[in-house]
Amino acid sequence: MVLVAAALVLIPLAIVVGAHLSPDDEVWSHIREHVLGRVTVNTVWLVAGVVLITSMLGTGLAWLTAACEFPGRRFFDWALLLPMAMPGYVVGFVMIGLFEFAGPIQSLLRGMFDTEVAFPEIRSRGGVILVLSLVLYPYVYLLARNAFLTQGRHLLEVARSLGCRPARGFFRVALPMARPWIVAGLLLVVMETLADFGTVAAFNYDTYTTAIYKAWFDLFSIQSALQLASVLIVPVLLLLWFNERIGGRKRFETIGPANGPGRLQLTGWQAVAATLFVAIVWFAAFALPFAQLLIWAAGHLTTDLDMRFLRYVANSLLLASSGAATVCLLATLIAYAARQRPDALTRGAARVATLGYALPGTVLAVGIFVPLAGLSRVLNEMTGAQLLLQTTVITMLLAYTVRFLAVAMQPVQTHLLRVTPNIDAASRILGVSGLRMLSRVHLPIVKGGLLTAFALVFVDIMKEMPITLMTRPAGWDTLAVRVFEMTAEGHWQRAALPAVAIVATGLVPVLLIIWRSADAPRR
Repeated sequence: MVLVAAALVLIPLAIVVGAHLSPDDEVWSHIREHVLGRVTVNTVWLVAGVVLITSMLGTGLAWLTAACEFPGRRFFDWALLLPMAMPGYVVGFVMIGLFEFAGPIQSLLRGMFDTEVAFPEIRSRGGVILVLSLVLYPYVYLLARNAFLTQGRHLLEVARSLGCRPARGFFRVALPMARPWIVAGLLLVVMETLADFGTVAAFNYDTYTTAIYKAWFDLFSIQSALQLASVLIVPVLLLLWFNERIGGRKRFETIGPANGPGRLQLTGWQAVAATLFVAIVWFAAFALPFAQLLIWAAGHLTTDLDMRFLRYVANSLLLASSGAATVCLLATLIAYAARQRPDALTRGAARVATLGYALPGTVLAVGIFVPLAGLSRVLNEMTGAQLLLQTTVITMLLAYTVRFLAVAMQPVQTHLLRVTPNIDAASRILGVSGLRMLSRVHLPIVKGGLLTAFALVFVDIMKEMPITLMTRPAGWDTLAVRVFEMTAEGHWQRAALPAVAIVATGLVPVLLIIWRSADAPRR
């Protein structure tokens, strides 16, 4: 089972890399001359800008809520995680609808001042960087916050005794100690930025993901799409190698909460500034877009809440539930196999099986589409049937499994640690082993982890756009596809109703994370 899961990841990778053996020379020449340089520059700027802003926002917000006391801290401590429920493409089209030239903000300003007001163009590099940063900063915030919480209450006092003011103590002591967690969060941010399709498509900002989509559906060249995907894989693999290197060389011990001074009490203008800063970020990242979605959705409720919308909901729920169940089942079997047979081959295969999360959805879509299309041709020639294996629900579930297996593995493996070797030994003495041990002993213990894994994967599939868009059967539309179609046509308000359904579903795992983080060390 572990080897099969590893093969599911390696086959798309091999297909993508092997595209250079039989290139589409005419189309690839056009892409190399007119597209490749532009999307490379755009992608580099996007990643650099998002990393810079998310590192500052995530780290700064984490320090304020973990180490400082100011008005509203208890609320923002958990509320700053809520933007995780907002897909980037949803926040993107809301911001475009609000701040474009004909939108309500600029219209209001022109009416107030009776003249045109110079306003930055929202559909720009800066606009897409800002939107993705607002959506992705919680990855850094969550990990950095946990790092600052576990540094111990006496850390700043030690820095003060050595002559460091609070600000200097942060940069000289707290920040270096939290660096591994911040880097881990930033690696997730980079992966998500490279994989993003919906947000950059809404802003008409061409990156590798949009170029892959256009090469496939506009230029009708799957080989060129595969070649572009192979270029995108290079930085992803380098990031994985970098993460492995820094994770394997360094070891960090947690300094538990200790007796000593509590949070740094902010007073006067410092307290006001901290509250305003945190409130502005939360308002821009969650409150404003969600409130606008609700307003737009209410305005089109009577016209768009019909049987077609209910079909989008049913398709999304069916895909998400069946995909989450498949992923959780496979994750449980892999984690159990790696536990029962901890040899180098099984451990290596289990690690390879979780690499799919690092691959952008567009890469997986083309990597899985091509071999299934080839298999369809062979079967059609043999049987005379008209099979289209590459665009079926099974194909979508296969791609979801490869993409989100790592999401389910983490909570399942963590809960399996509660099953001690003594429990396994006692089970074998009683004649319970193999899959019977898994079903009768392990599953009751890890059911909490399975529920968490199911919720996380369920919502990831609900929000997922490129795989669904590129591999769905004809007429099999979901909420995410509906949002893409409406925003592509500029109908921002009509995209609000399906977006609200996606965001409401996305709040489920975020609330789970908030609930679980309530057990984190507090000072």
